[in-house]
Amino acid sequence: MEAKIYRELIPPNRILLGPGPSNVDPRVLRAMSSPLVGHLDPYFLELMDETMELLRYVFKTKNRLCIPISGTGSAGMEAAVCNVVERGDEVIVGVNGLFGERMSDVVTRCGGKSIEVKEEWGRVISKEAVEKALSESNAKVIGIVHAETSTGVLQPLKEISKLAKEYGALLLVDTVTSLGGCELNVDELGIDLCYSGTQKCLNCPPGLAPITFNEKTMELVRNRKTKVQSWYLDLSLIEKYWSEGRVYHHTAPVSMIYGVREALRIIHEEGLEKRWERHKRNSLALISGVEAMGLKMHPPEHRLPSLNSIAIPNGVPDLDVRKMLLNDFNIEIGGGLGVLKEKIWRVGLMGLNSNERNVMLVLDALGRILKSKGYPADPVKGIEAAMKVYGG
Repeated sequence: MEAKIYRELIPPNRILLGPGPSNVDPRVLRAMSSPLVGHLDPYFLELMDETMELLRYVFKTKNRLCIPISGTGSAGMEAAVCNVVERGDEVIVGVNGLFGERMSDVVTRCGGKSIEVKEEWGRVISKEAVEKALSESNAKVIGIVHAETSTGVLQPLKEISKLAKEYGALLLVDTVTSLGGCELNVDELGIDLCYSGTQKCLNCPPGLAPITFNEKTMELVRNRKTKVQSWYLDLSLIEKYWSEGRVYHHTAPVSMIYGVREALRIIHEEGLEKRWERHKRNSLALISGVEAMGLKMHPPEHRLPSLNSIAIPNGVPDLDVRKMLLNDFNIEIGGGLGVLKEKIWRVGLMGLNSNERNVMLVLDALGRILKSKGYPADPVKGIEAAMKVYGG
């Protein structure tokens, strides 16, 4: 029997316009290929400080604890929840999509009581529903998803933040698909703890979860009645490694820190507010083009500019369309999850992928494919409508 030969790694160079990961900036890839140094090397310690500074810029916060957790965005969620929730604690969780459901699950795994405020997938959590839950509970935390990746909904936060302060609850926010692509001001909004991921609007590979806790929240973590159930995600330990004392906790993923620092540096060079406006403009162009082709967007309002959900027309085969986009046009988009499976397409315009070229590419490709499937979509009308948004 002949020995199997393992070929050299040559992955396809896709246009990643799904819900994540997004395409990685070449500058980030170059940074990640730089020579390794030790995780306590003076050079690396300096980069750690710069990474924290840049994260404060992108989160728009003065929080001292502003670090990338070693793990994906879901590790950020688990770190946020398990550090502040102890057995028996009541936590209000907004559930209007898959990631609200996941947060609720994590709360119960930590021994907390999850009080779910539910809404139809594709709609926002109302302040009235949150206030009702607060008035009927002793909630320690309100958990809310800012950018619900499973639906494309952007959740308003101002009113819920006011309620959290009135009732003395911590506000925990998931910004995995909004950080670096949508307007977010942690300090101005009064967010107490917040987490994200690197693979969406930051254009860095998956593997780190930016997270920030204000000092009030960190005092709570340091003075818990019980130890954090996860040693690896215990921020009272991790903060000591990211502080001046540099107390060893775990071997940091050095190359990933190189990468996220460069990704954040790119955002700083562009300017955060300009980046937010760019995402809004390109999302508006895509929506205009989609609607000009006779399609409808799924969320009726509160749409997420970094992830655009399109309702699949009746009779159009979801998987066939996505396969043709991938095989014929090299474009990846996402399908629906949970109750929205085979009902929506999710088109990501994240970070560097949020540009006019990609908007035109996906409108042209989607229009052609739909036409071939018998749906009366005219890609020319779609492109013309998008061009009007750009002033063309």
